[in-house]
Amino acid sequence: MRFRKVYVEISNLCNLKCAFCPGTKRSPGRMTAERFSRLLPKLKPYTQYLYFHLMGEPLCHPELKAFLELAKDFKVILTTNGTLLARQQEMLLSAPNLHKINISLHAFEANDLAVPFETYLADCFRFGQAAAGNKLTVYRLWNQGGQDAHNREILDTMERYFPKPWVTERQGTRIGERVYLEYGEKFDWPDLQAQEVSGSLFCYGLRDQLGVLWDGTVVPCCLDHDGDIPLGNLFEQEMEEILNSPQAKAIYDGFSRKEAVEPLCRRCGYTRRFQ
Repeated sequence: MRFRKVYVEISNLCNLKCAFCPGTKRSPGRMTAERFSRLLPKLKPYTQYLYFHLMGEPLCHPELKAFLELAKDFKVILTTNGTLLARQQEMLLSAPNLHKINISLHAFEANDLAVPFETYLADCFRFGQAAAGNKLTVYRLWNQGGQDAHNREILDTMERYFPKPWVTERQGTRIGERVYLEYGEKFDWPDLQAQEVSGSLFCYGLRDQLGVLWDGTVVPCCLDHDGDIPLGNLFEQEMEEILNSPQAKAIYDGFSRKEAVEPLCRRCGYTRRFQ
């Protein structure tokens, strides 16, 4: 398997507008289950893990159950804002190939949260309780050094549902059986209008990951939220053709030399984290 993970954006539509998320200037849309089924044979030789994520909220997709059933030969990972977990809980917990659910606890950054924040947290943590021992559940607080005024409230509420002691492990803080809390630093999304990053640069894009947007466009990594580096389209081409294109090979070879050849990559703070 060439890639540790492939991000498949089943939709770039979301039910929230959070300050942390840059959104996208691309046309809004969803991949259909029929088109998704056409992608799967092209992805199968390259990875075992499909992440239903790039932009958008996957739990908003009306065909999510069909997507999970179609991807039966893969291990699926969902990244969600958590607002629809209660509504989708039974379906998610019964999906045999759903390997992991990442829950980003940043809904307090949204200006359109439909329920009280306490209700939102309760729904998120009840899901983790129900999933414990069955599905790997990871609660994310990726706002260190940024907007973290609500973190104390989040952690106090979390402790009521997952009493301490908590155990620090390599992959995060274990708060229950197959339930984890994960911290991360707030980061700036790459943007073509941002300043270039200096020094030697490296990225795992096209090494251990790539992304497929809802319209089939292949991008090097999960941070290309606007599709600024389109390498080809899987609905029109085979993966091998896309990966062997001059543009894709230049990106890969450039990072082998610790150089970023794409303008967007030269404006991505993540390229400094792997130095």
